[in-house]
Amino acid sequence: MKGLYFQQNSPNEDITFVFQERENLPVTEENYVKLQVKACALSRINTKLLAEMKMEKEFFPVGREIAGIVLDGPWPRFCGTFHRGSMSELCAVQQPVQTVKASHKFLAFSPIGSKVSFFRPDDEVVGILPLDSEDPGLCEAVRVHEHYLVHKPEKVSWTEAAGTVRDGVRAYTALHYLSPLSAGKAVLIMDGASTLGTIAIQLALHRGAKVISTASSLEDKQHLERLRPPLARVVDVSHGSARVAESCLEETGGLGVDIVLDAGVRLYREEDEPPGKSQLLPHKHDILTLLGVGGRWVTTEENLQLDPPDCHCLFLKGATVAFLNDDVWNLSNVQQGKYLCILKDVMEKLSAGVFRPRLEEPIPLHEAKVSMEVVQKNQGRKKYFKSVSKFPDKRPRPVYEHHREHGWRTPGPPRFFSLAAAAAA
Repeated sequence: MKGLYFQQNSPNEDITFVFQERENLPVTEENYVKLQVKACALSRINTKLLAEMKMEKEFFPVGREIAGIVLDGPWPRFCGTFHRGSMSELCAVQQPVQTVKASHKFLAFSPIGSKVSFFRPDDEVVGILPLDSEDPGLCEAVRVHEHYLVHKPEKVSWTEAAGTVRDGVRAYTALHYLSPLSAGKAVLIMDGASTLGTIAIQLALHRGAKVISTASSLEDKQHLERLRPPLARVVDVSHGSARVAESCLEETGGLGVDIVLDAGVRLYREEDEPPGKSQLLPHKHDILTLLGVGGRWVTTEENLQLDPPDCHCLFLKGATVAFLNDDVWNLSNVQQGKYLCILKDVMEKLSAGVFRPRLEEPIPLHEAKVSMEVVQKNQGRKKYFKSVSKFPDKRPRPVYEHHREHGWRTPGPPRFFSLAAAAAA
């Protein structure tokens, strides 16, 4: 079976994405399961973090946010082709169970480890693969530890589950663990029309906070204005971010906001900024100005530099800075229980309609390479998704479930054609 990998010979070179054939490796670990991947989200790969964690390889797997079904039988092996028609499908057949000779007996490999206790065959699950995973999410099937997965609600589609799980974790980490979000707090969420911004806004509104957000285009502004409950204010930064601090202070009566979740900041003057840095981002001094007393600044800028006057400003306000790195949950197992609770709560809110993600149309497997190149170059703001529907499910499904999954219109009641009425006409 094929999987998508990326290759980078040196830190200064561009990443190249390639499809490679993978062996049908069995589950040998006791706490691992095999998943039939139904959907995988494409996110930008942090190559710098991989290098710092000494996880560099010649070929590194691509795709971490996955949703799929726990396999319960022989490992399915793809041996078909794409069929052009109203939709693209993959043809799959069941191959014999892999066996190994041990003590003159043939033992069949099970797709579920002997100590797996959370899941059973045919369970619908969703999760995020760890950074050191050997299997790419952009593949037909993967092996994953059960502690990285939670059950997917029936109401949630595959693409919604895979496309929301990571942004949900980031929003919870920023607004629940890194900042004291509660009812009545004033929250500024930069770039609210992004996938992370949309989920963070909906979480803050659900908690009863007063939300201010920024929009970098007319389309983004219209999207934010359509959200319900409504936002306190949408600041248009399409012509520059000079009005962000002024608008926030005006909205809060000069008190400033309690929580700031940025989407990156400018550290230097406009002429000193490195190429590729968006001029629509606010300057760090703007964030310090609009931050209220006892406020919390949650930043995604990993190279944030604060001068002594900036730190003195934070000291006078009693404010703090927190860094948002959602990969911490997978880099350490110290708080694995909290991480699973976050995943479960994200799926519950997605099922209840609290989270309404802004997703793009799913793409087939053969377009994943081109789409991943666009995502990696940061030319596409929204996530791209790859719908993986390869093996026929063994369990029966409602006749219209496949229609809803692909966004097709469900047909109404049958209409009968009357010959008598046609003749009269």
